Amino acid sequence: MSSTAQLPRLGSASGRWILLATILGSSVAALDATVVNIALPRIGESLDTDVAGLQWTLNGYTLTLASFILLGGSLGDRLGRRKVFVYGAIGFALTSVLCGAAVNIEMLVAARLLQGVAGAMLTPGSLALISASIDDRDRGAAIGLWSGFGGVAGALGPFVGGWLIGVAGWQAVFFINVPLVMVVVAVALRHVPESRDPDAAPRSDIPGAVVVALALGALTFGLIDGNPALVALGVLLLAAFVVVEVRSDHPLVPPALFAGPGGRVFTAANLVTLAVYAALGGVFFLLVLELQLVAGYSPLLSGVATLPITFIMLALSAPAGRWAQAHGPRLPMTVGPLVAAAGLVLLTRIGADTSYWRDVLPGVLVFGLGLSVLVAPLTGAVLGAVPASEAGIASGVNNAVARTAQLLAVAALPGLAGLSGALSDPSEFDAGFEVAMWICVGLLAAGAALAAGLLRPPRRAPEPDRVDCLPQCAVVGPALAPARSLGSDSST
Repeated sequence: MSSTAQLPRLGSASGRWILLATILGSSVAALDATVVNIALPRIGESLDTDVAGLQWTLNGYTLTLASFILLGGSLGDRLGRRKVFVYGAIGFALTSVLCGAAVNIEMLVAARLLQGVAGAMLTPGSLALISASIDDRDRGAAIGLWSGFGGVAGALGPFVGGWLIGVAGWQAVFFINVPLVMVVVAVALRHVPESRDPDAAPRSDIPGAVVVALALGALTFGLIDGNPALVALGVLLLAAFVVVEVRSDHPLVPPALFAGPGGRVFTAANLVTLAVYAALGGVFFLLVLELQLVAGYSPLLSGVATLPITFIMLALSAPAGRWAQAHGPRLPMTVGPLVAAAGLVLLTRIGADTSYWRDVLPGVLVFGLGLSVLVAPLTGAVLGAVPASEAGIASGVNNAVARTAQLLAVAALPGLAGLSGALSDPSEFDAGFEVAMWICVGLLAAGAALAAGLLRPPRRAPEPDRVDCLPQCAVVGPALAPARSLGSDSST
């Protein structure tokens, strides 16, 4: 289906079915991420585990997702995007059942590792299918709907998760995926056309995927267990991954992205992503624990307490993106992390006698405002730094960087803050939470400094009859990105 005339319009029945399958598929993954965070305290209590067990509950999924998500997009390009998307959805449902059936933390972590592999097949396919299956004239609107409904799913996640836990226990946050995935698979098989990339590499970069998985695994184990030897091994394996990618004729991460005309901006944007999303990973892991274990909130109330973050982002991210498109990403990428850091300083006031209106809401509002200023310009910087033909792989690399940052933060932060094993002592956890938030403040400040120092516009005069494509030129680039993208802008 390569001809534009053959592709369905957004308003047609076929176009609506394609949107339903892709939006619901991506929303299942988004919903799962938020509801599992809300369920962590109940999981810890039910399975008699400590902070390390909860770290692995999150990181088991993130580890395999971050390791294989680029490979999942590559497989879709070669083998068929619908095929890989459907297999990923089925795998996601089966592993969700395994998660909900877990009788101990070891079984849950093993199931989460498998669920991450399925997610790495499911996540890239949703946006890829829209790019390949919707008429060019409607693709931007389709991407907008996909992104908007994904934000709604993220907003509903804490509320739905808290309600499910109260009604049916923590297992329900996994079992809810099964009926949703059944709809996704049925609609995709019946209404979504198959597509492939005729220019895709003849084979996937399996060595690169294996090496990066081993590297992230060693780093995660080493940081959670406090094992310097494993951390050193992980660093060495990351260096080996760079060598593999440089020598590969079909790399998962093309080195040219960092060396082309926009290489400096692309590198800077990903460094900012690494610092900022490390902070976000720590915040969203620990904040719901603090609210439930220390402030005494129920799962439902702890989920509702953080909803303003998502609502503010839904309302303000688009205007921030438009501003960055007109003026460049440097200022919002510098100011946004600093505003978010101020929100975290306010959140350090949460304690045993917390007032939501005095101690929680102000910090949540300021933190959400900072993220709203930052996220869309960051996406624009990443996509504007590369040619349109490479926007898909560029967004995929940035997504993988964000996932990796969150993975390593959840692994390292509890140990650095003295939180290991502190679930049974609210006062100890409260003290560690404050330390952790200050570490996250430092990470956000580092992100702001990187943006201010590295995102300076090039000092050159524009050529006659030519418009320079600086980062501000391609905020809406994903709408026409090739199907090998991850379908994510690294948003929370």
